[in-house]
Amino acid sequence: MRISIILEKLSKTKYIGFIFWIIVWQVLSVEINQEILLVSPFSAIKRLSELIFEHQFWIAITNSSFRIILGFLLSLITGVVLAMFSTNYKIIEAIIKPMMDMIKSVPVVSFIILCLIWVSTKYLSTLISFLMVLPVIYDNCHTGIKNIPKEMIEMVNVFNVDRLRQVRYLYVSEVMKYLKAGCSISLGLCWKSGVAAEVIGIPKGTIGENLYNAKIYLSSSDLFAWTMTIVVISILFRRLFMYMLEVVESRLK
Repeated sequence: MRISIILEKLSKTKYIGFIFWIIVWQVLSVEINQEILLVSPFSAIKRLSELIFEHQFWIAITNSSFRIILGFLLSLITGVVLAMFSTNYKIIEAIIKPMMDMIKSVPVVSFIILCLIWVSTKYLSTLISFLMVLPVIYDNCHTGIKNIPKEMIEMVNVFNVDRLRQVRYLYVSEVMKYLKAGCSISLGLCWKSGVAAEVIGIPKGTIGENLYNAKIYLSSSDLFAWTMTIVVISILFRRLFMYMLEVVESRLK
């Protein structure tokens, strides 16, 4: 009776999926019984609790976060600007579209290897995050602008609404839902691609370098601890940024 009540309460919480997969992880680690292949969640959490008190841990988080977030913000600004120009000028759209299609089609690892020739490993994650996020932001903003009803555009032109008010009350309000959808997807993508670039480029004092070292020394506990760190930082940044977009949207209404 008590078990059924506990299960019923758990099913109503948003953590049920998280708890389920932690249990699966623990069961698999017990069955495999080889730490080098799969550590238990408790071992990973223990190692993470040790890393938290190391100075280099926070340096790596700071360096990686700054460079990856910088790449995301640059792609956000560039994607919005390009979407605005390509919607108003067909020639720009014709030029940009093949480039965006190419970026979406080329594997991330190909871009990482190519970009290693052009830039130092220090800002490789910034460039890769920028390239991977740009098409998503561009496509969503471009679609949002194109879907603005023509009647509304004609109305603001008839009543000679100034450009600033047009942008604020027409374009921003109509495009924001598309931008939020694009950012929701991109915020996870920028972290995955950025850290992948760091693992291949191995810049000093980064999360990618620590993941690479964990692989070299076959330290599964370090590998899972750093992976958990990436997941937590990615989720926190995503929630913070989406909240900021909600605040901006509410103030513009």
